[in-house]
Amino acid sequence: MTERLPDAGWTSREDLADLVTALDPTGEGNCRWVGGVVRDTILGITPKDIDMATTLLPEQTMERLTAARIKSVPTGIAHGTVTAVVAGGPVEITTLRRDVSTDGRHATVAFSTQWQDDAARRDFTINALYADPRTLEVFDYTGGVADLAARRVAFIGDAHARIREDYLRILRYFRFQARFGSLPADTAAESAVAELAPGLKGLSRERVGWELMGLLALPDPAVSVRRMAELGVLREVLPEVLPEGIETLDALIAHERALGLKGEAVRRLAALLPADPAVAETVAARLRLSIAQRKRLICAARRGGISGDPRVLAYRIGLEEARDRLLLAGLPTASLDGWAIPVLPLKGGQIVARGVSAGPQVAAILRMVEDRWVSEAFPGDARTGELLDEVLGHTSGTAG
Repeated sequence: MTERLPDAGWTSREDLADLVTALDPTGEGNCRWVGGVVRDTILGITPKDIDMATTLLPEQTMERLTAARIKSVPTGIAHGTVTAVVAGGPVEITTLRRDVSTDGRHATVAFSTQWQDDAARRDFTINALYADPRTLEVFDYTGGVADLAARRVAFIGDAHARIREDYLRILRYFRFQARFGSLPADTAAESAVAELAPGLKGLSRERVGWELMGLLALPDPAVSVRRMAELGVLREVLPEVLPEGIETLDALIAHERALGLKGEAVRRLAALLPADPAVAETVAARLRLSIAQRKRLICAARRGGISGDPRVLAYRIGLEEARDRLLLAGLPTASLDGWAIPVLPLKGGQIVARGVSAGPQVAAILRMVEDRWVSEAFPGDARTGELLDEVLGHTSGTAG
């Protein structure tokens, strides 16, 4: 029985039909949907990206797009990738390829006209699926459809060989296992990732960081993270993680789920790490996290000692940062929902207008009023004015 993609919103998009017509006007079958868009559609998941594979050379792809007045961008033309800019979003179109040589980080490829060549160089069977854009017939050269049905993440061919082509596939394995897989996991895959895990040290920090954060952002990465630790993979990329960090991550994810909250990768990374800002700083630098992610991770590492109104904490350190600390401590966060951090309704100029000389004393009075304003749960203008009167009365009495 021929496998076909189920009906999905994207399969009937007019802009995609125009794209197919531009590339394959005579129906010779020189282009197919490929990878995640096919996999996700089979599973009933709305795909994030739409990718296409083609037998056309990149220059031919661009020529045909230009002739059809479809904007094209040579985003990776040396590797065969051209991006078509259509109404529904960009579509990456890549010429079929076969690997010539690999060094564990990058592959040297040659263009091909054989779909099997292109499938053989991909990582997992569930990612090597193709679909005819007109008939939606699925082409499966590696057993990916059966593996999807079994929720099995398996390397194409020899797992050791696939990993040696690019060691990042070890981390990709666990990300896909967390998203699509089930237990027991594929034994050949697990054996290979455990044996070849030291090869992760040769990868760029950015690539490792991107994969780790992608894994931690999934709905429930806990089982995969624990398995990474058991197989010796986690220590190669996050040697700072102690056994209790795995337990903290488990508890955090359970707490997020109980509260109906979406998981955050930075918060979950903080759960794995010791509550030590210096460790957080080191990990953030190694994984090349953004400035915002680094600050949030370090802030979460200062967790502990939470008491009183959570809104006070949020006012002091930020809403998301406070939510991180509360969740890591297993506390509720409902008081922060829909709440915006208020602004102190008092400026230094108002204090100067009351006869205080501009300078350090104004800042000190402002801080005193702010502390009392926060302790009283952020009252309005009238009460803030009273607080200023009280502080000024106290300071003038002290000065006298």
